[in-house]
Amino acid sequence: MLRIAVPNKGSLSGPASAMLHEAGYRQRKESKELVTVDPDNEVEFFYLRPKDIAIYVSSGKLDIGITGEDLLIDSGAQAEVILPLGFARSTFRFASRPGAVKDLADLAGRTIATSYEGIVAKHLAERGVEASVVHLDGAVETAIELGVADAIADVVETGTSLRNAGLEVFGEPIMRSEACVIRAKGNDAEDPKVQQFLRRLQGVLVARTYVMMDYDCRAEHLEKAVALTPGLESPTVSPLHNEGWVAVRAMVPAKDAQRIMDDLYELGARAILTTAIHACRL
Repeated sequence: MLRIAVPNKGSLSGPASAMLHEAGYRQRKESKELVTVDPDNEVEFFYLRPKDIAIYVSSGKLDIGITGEDLLIDSGAQAEVILPLGFARSTFRFASRPGAVKDLADLAGRTIATSYEGIVAKHLAERGVEASVVHLDGAVETAIELGVADAIADVVETGTSLRNAGLEVFGEPIMRSEACVIRAKGNDAEDPKVQQFLRRLQGVLVARTYVMMDYDCRAEHLEKAVALTPGLESPTVSPLHNEGWVAVRAMVPAKDAQRIMDDLYELGARAILTTAIHACRL
């Protein structure tokens, strides 16, 4: 039975469980449940603190896990990413008072407060910058005002929290992160159960990214229509009862669907429909 770690709380928890549900796996009914067994799919899910998942997976006690790439790197665990999942994206940046620090080199000999000391220490070491790193559990923006640090390193989304604290970012991003599936380094990459699990999640990712588009068009406009909707391999084309017309079906990127529908309509296509894709295998 495949043993999989899943975040039990935080921003990773809900989206991870939703994706697993879409992939056909049984999920816990209550947040207090620590273990859920899915006998039909021969999988056992363990709901753990997101920061601990990389450690459990690297130890070999669990086969794979879902966590943030940032948490994996911060842990220093001997585990690796095998599938990015496209949610819980974040960017890590340095910040300080305006004009106090201009670039990374200016951090030499100074103190940096962060909740992710593993990531920051690694980033500084790789660039030859010697600085002190202080660990704080959240609300690191106040560290500068209270004199605990000269700069901070934290997740930056809109930058509103930093501006409200009188801070501004400087230098290049430390890293960009997202949720991902991880495994211990050296584990069998071709394990059939793991590969099946990955195929299911990949199917969910594709289903969320594409829609199925159907439309009718005149045969003489088919080549131009197909250029707009090439599909993954090629579209399905079927003759209609009315001579000179064909029906076309193809997968198109969801973000481009409205624009493609407009272009098809201008080309003379009609009965243009889009439908959601709930699951797929490529």
